[in-house]
Amino acid sequence: MNATRGHLRPPSGAPPAGESVEILARGGTWRIEQILSGELAEPVADCLDHDEWVVVLAGAAVLDVDGAEVRMAEGEWIHLPPGVPHRVRSTQRPTSWLAVHLGVGEPEQ
Repeated sequence: MNATRGHLRPPSGAPPAGESVEILARGGTWRIEQILSGELAEPVADCLDHDEWVVVLAGAAVLDVDGAEVRMAEGEWIHLPPGVPHRVRSTQRPTSWLAVHLGVGEPEQ
């Protein structure tokens, strides 16, 4: 059997400040992460060279996506194409996210 399985960390495991990222699965040019967010001292900025799809599993967040404010609550998701500047401006502690990255780096051998 080549299947893998696991268990998501509870939102209560979020750090008091900053973010904690755990890679849940990966293969080829994709990666799935669980991100737990505490209080952010400053916005977390990114502009990736690959697709990212993110869903809020618990909590809430305010993002800036290409200059526009995006408020996300539990169950809401967003697709961020390559090259779209975005940053997490604030989170409601604790916030749990699931992030799927597609087109990441070189394929695994």
